[in-house]
Amino acid sequence: MTELELKYGCNPNQKPSRIFMRNGGELPVTVLNGKPGYINFLDALNSWQLARELKEATGLPAAASFKHVSPAGAAVGLPLSETDRKIYFVEGDRDLSPIACAYIRARGADRLCSYGDWAALSDVCDADTAHYLKAEVSDGVIAPGYTGEALEILKTKKKGNYNVVQIDPDYAPDPVEYKDVFGVTFQQGRNEYRIDESLLANIVTKNRGLPQAAKIDMVVALITLKYTQSNSVCYVKDGQAIGVGAGQQSRIHCTRLAGTKADNWRLRQHPKVLALPFIDNIRRPDRDNAIDCYLSEEESVWLLAEGSWERTFKTRPEPLTAEEKREWIGRMTGVTCGSDAFFPFGDNVERARRSGVQYIVQPGGSIRDDNVIETADRYGMTMCFTGMRLFHH
Repeated sequence: MTELELKYGCNPNQKPSRIFMRNGGELPVTVLNGKPGYINFLDALNSWQLARELKEATGLPAAASFKHVSPAGAAVGLPLSETDRKIYFVEGDRDLSPIACAYIRARGADRLCSYGDWAALSDVCDADTAHYLKAEVSDGVIAPGYTGEALEILKTKKKGNYNVVQIDPDYAPDPVEYKDVFGVTFQQGRNEYRIDESLLANIVTKNRGLPQAAKIDMVVALITLKYTQSNSVCYVKDGQAIGVGAGQQSRIHCTRLAGTKADNWRLRQHPKVLALPFIDNIRRPDRDNAIDCYLSEEESVWLLAEGSWERTFKTRPEPLTAEEKREWIGRMTGVTCGSDAFFPFGDNVERARRSGVQYIVQPGGSIRDDNVIETADRYGMTMCFTGMRLFHH
């Protein structure tokens, strides 16, 4: 197929709309089910690149959960802990496939933002992954292939309208890309800079300790940032993005946003949250929304609101106090923070530290690098300068 007509572009008034190959060649994607739209394909092609590169760099199956052309989460396929299974609503106790674990962890980074996501898988979608996708609110999935069982499961989702796209894993795009804005065509070389552990050699802090797990987390952060709308900052732990701050105009706001998301990820593991007495058969989105309200600064107002908690919980839950939140977040350690451009001030390091960050990876190059390094040294952090900016627009 050389082109595919779409219902409309970003908005219903933007017609005509299609995807096609500028060189007249065949599209590298095949729609196996559903009718993906313009934004669906933007998410699909960006998320696929992230998942593919993450597997190439780590050797592990990888997945991404995309919303509005930025990742809500990304992860490699490490096994799920018992706590993971609880906070990501994994039913049963049998071991799941690595690619299923990768997607479950990617979506689990920020389940609220992953509502209605586009999923990307580095490996063939299997039944484990399909079963989990079927239970979640998702717009579609892209993968290099699907088992027969997985495809049949996905075809039953959304009354048979779930978007399933297969991409040719051997497809290589032209080295030059184009984009039209206001009738003006932009041209640039594709960002083919290879991200791997060789970028992490320039450690600029006094603490030079960089265990293998932290190296993997740095690679996860950098590849996630490569496909996140700039400015962007990403927090990673155990091969999983736990907080992505995208599209902010100032670096500190990226760091704060990503840090707040990482804190919420951590708070979802608090014993009080794990013990919330949900009513039977509550929908997953309602459960996610309830947890978000429970953890918000307005939780006391929400809990006191007439009829709010009765529609969600069997009994009225005990509030999680601000002191309890600070103490629980304060226990988090070993987190990696990555930035798509240099930290201009030490305040970014200060904020990252509050969310358990021990390792930082960023391009460097600020006139205040000395201040940023000094701040990292004050807390015994390890920081790498890559010399590579990762803006994405």
